[in-house]
Amino acid sequence: MTRLAAAATVLALASAVGDAAGASPTIAGCPVFPSTNPWNERVDTLPVAKGSSALIRAIGLDRPLHADFGSGRWDGEPIGIPYNVVPAAEPAVRVAFEYADESDRGPYPIPARPKIEGGSDHHLLIVQRGTCRLYELGGLERTRSGWHAWAGAIWNLRSNAVRPASRTSADAAGLPILPGLARYGDLEHALRFTAERTRRAYVYPARHSAGDSNDPSLPPMGLRVRLKASFDTRSFPPQARAVLEALKRYGMILADNGSPWFITGAPDPRWSNDDLHSLGRVTGRDLEVVDTSRLRP
Repeated sequence: MTRLAAAATVLALASAVGDAAGASPTIAGCPVFPSTNPWNERVDTLPVAKGSSALIRAIGLDRPLHADFGSGRWDGEPIGIPYNVVPAAEPAVRVAFEYADESDRGPYPIPARPKIEGGSDHHLLIVQRGTCRLYELGGLERTRSGWHAWAGAIWNLRSNAVRPASRTSADAAGLPILPGLARYGDLEHALRFTAERTRRAYVYPARHSAGDSNDPSLPPMGLRVRLKASFDTRSFPPQARAVLEALKRYGMILADNGSPWFITGAPDPRWSNDDLHSLGRVTGRDLEVVDTSRLRP
């Protein structure tokens, strides 16, 4: 990387974790939920939650952080969960749902050539300009009879409203996916992560569980974890350090079952996979659970 390019990267990522008091992230002229939304609330001054050590141990004390996003492709697919921006006039289509009783019927403004997550989850995220509606679908596929998905949810990006209790979304926790993505140049919010085993329970702002055990040592969906304030990030390359500073200030929210400490993000050619790989130097021992009982809009 040239000296000029390196300086630009540091500037962009420093801005991403700056002190933008009272602001919220924006996409296509829309807020990614209000500044008072839990995704946008700082947690660096909140107390450590009771039982933090047991919960961290259950997810993995010695398991490393992993950036489940980056640049380039893996098995022919972009690395991460992409999102689409469509105009207010984008034609909307009907989608058939496996969990129709827990999904928003729509219709959904799916563009002609949508960017869909690879792998098995096939998430489709859509921000609609003007209306500032967020449309999210999980397990999306196109069949002979039309679009089919596991579940879908529609969100008002200007509102703090959550899903009805026990209702899923395109995510296992009944949460929106977009606000938790690590987006290049935009880390002024909590991130989304996964854990291998979870409890059959959820805490605000999650609305749905996906675990099969009532063991209280297992984490519930919606659990908020942060990087300890004492962790020194200065030896990390710029992009990894920006992610780590975001984890100190905003933390990350447990949103789905999956590999432990996998952090979700949007693919972008500006990500440095080498930088992000260094996050593996951080393990569960460097993290703590946050008491978020006072975090309500």
